[in-house]
Amino acid sequence: MVKTYIEVWNNCLDTIRQHVTDQAFKTWFEPIEPVNLQGDALTIQVPNKFFYEWLEEHYIEVLKLCLVNELGKGGKLQYRVAKANQGGQVQEPVVNQSPEIKRDMNKHYGQFSLRTEEKKMNPFVIPGIQKVKIDAQLNPNYTFEYYIEGDCNRLARSAGLAIAKKPGQTAFNPLMVFGNVGLGKTHLAHAIGNEVKRTLPDKTVLYVSSEHFTNQFIEALSNNAMSDFIHYYQLVDVLIVDDIQFLENKHKTQEIFFHIFNHLHQRGKQLILTSDRPPKELSGMEERLISRFKWGLSADLQTPSLETRMAIIQQKMNKDGIELPHNVMEYISFALRTNVRELEGILISLIAQAALNQREIDLDLAREVISKFVDDVSNEISVEFIQKIVASYYNIPVEKLREKTRKKLIVTARKLSMYLAKQMSNKSLAVIGESFGGRDHSTVIHACRSIEEMLQNDDRFKNVVNDLTKKIKTNTGT
Repeated sequence: MVKTYIEVWNNCLDTIRQHVTDQAFKTWFEPIEPVNLQGDALTIQVPNKFFYEWLEEHYIEVLKLCLVNELGKGGKLQYRVAKANQGGQVQEPVVNQSPEIKRDMNKHYGQFSLRTEEKKMNPFVIPGIQKVKIDAQLNPNYTFEYYIEGDCNRLARSAGLAIAKKPGQTAFNPLMVFGNVGLGKTHLAHAIGNEVKRTLPDKTVLYVSSEHFTNQFIEALSNNAMSDFIHYYQLVDVLIVDDIQFLENKHKTQEIFFHIFNHLHQRGKQLILTSDRPPKELSGMEERLISRFKWGLSADLQTPSLETRMAIIQQKMNKDGIELPHNVMEYISFALRTNVRELEGILISLIAQAALNQREIDLDLAREVISKFVDDVSNEISVEFIQKIVASYYNIPVEKLREKTRKKLIVTARKLSMYLAKQMSNKSLAVIGESFGGRDHSTVIHACRSIEEMLQNDDRFKNVVNDLTKKIKTNTGT
């Protein structure tokens, strides 16, 4: 039975759902309309040129996969750009272009024929295997260039760079990177692998998730090819295993991984592991494995600071050639404080909303988008409220925080109020300074540094800050 263009596209959507987040699917694929199927060429209509460019830049691989599944190796995807006009919707013509020619986005944007070369799988189940060409399975977009350094990740990033220069020859073997979801563990692991491939192309690098490793192990077991499976991994110079915590309670898989780990480590090969928690907290993991995880360096990734989050936003926007107003970057950074992955989702959604609705990216649009991600975005903490809480704690009138007095108690309370305002409100440094009697942003920066030094050297003061933070959050519902 011959498929219609609607059936083909619906099948493509089913595949796409499995490879992108729900938010990305709603933002970039639900607005697409299939319009024609001629031979092995499927034509889809997108809202505007920017939409098309974003799909080509960020989702080309999953689109290729869909076309191969539905139309075979010769499958092509053609775009039709719908453009709003006073007379209604008009369609820009499709521009023919050979898939072998690199497209010029300033001239050709109606159609792009996808080349659908099949990606070779890693065939580890080969009897009598001696040597295979191993695909590193690395994401080329995850590099050190796009991994912003901050206090939250400096140790792990520095260790990763050292490993990339001399894999297996540093004290960081294995390197265990751990931290909460969305803080950049996978990005860093890929960055190390990509840097090794760039500077030492003869090295064999392999990235694998622990889940995929387990599935390969089961496949090898069922095919009576265990020796081939082990030998396949023994060929690797740099082995990256993501989310090692998923090996918990899988004792047979742990046993085989233990032997692979030992073989590689004894021969000076590099091992890089990621986990959502430190080795000592991995329950259901054999002690001998945990012991080996501790041989090298365990480096944790913390929540990025406001400055690091803003730098991440700035870098991502620069990469896509998009200018974002400073107040919008600041607002997004304050609204989303824990998860870099969600931060990326907000940026994608913000850009899409601006493109679809023909709107400028401003603070109002940022608020609309962020409200869909963050439940308590409306519960913004004001500088005035922070001042009241701190003044009450120190038993001084709140007005004293805005005066130019040098009394030690008031100066400490003022600095602490500025510090908490920077950490917990969505106000810029300039606005915070203005709220304290017209002081400038440099005064706020100095105050914050002073408080940070006190936090490092005075545990009693640290408890005070923690108590005030909890009180502010409790009273604002955040």
